[in-house]
Amino acid sequence: MSERRNSARQKSFLQGRIYFNNGRAAVDCLIRDLSAEGAKLIFSETGSVPGHVDLHIPQKDQTLRARVQWRSEREIGVAFAAASRSAAGDLAERVEQLEGEVATLKRLIRRLRADVANAIDPEAA
Repeated sequence: MSERRNSARQKSFLQGRIYFNNGRAAVDCLIRDLSAEGAKLIFSETGSVPGHVDLHIPQKDQTLRARVQWRSEREIGVAFAAASRSAAGDLAERVEQLEGEVATLKRLIRRLRADVANAIDPEAA
């Protein structure tokens, strides 16, 4: 069988939880492999999983909208919605931007503290 995935999945052993029915139902799962585009989920108990779910990954503090691509007795393969993938990228970009702003603010605070110290005790400079 040929590989149909657009990106390689990395083996994982992450705890997950899928939410469905507008967040009123949840099922724990194990994320066995993961990529930017999808994942393979394993369940300890069989149950009815709808076609669209929200996958929460606590270790990554991330929730992704997903569509079930295939299913077997205790496993399902999901593809992440494009909006979830771009939201994750947007979030990473925003975090990077905020880290830069924090570094700039820290430099400004050090400069202001030095200016205040010089104003209080001009001989210290």
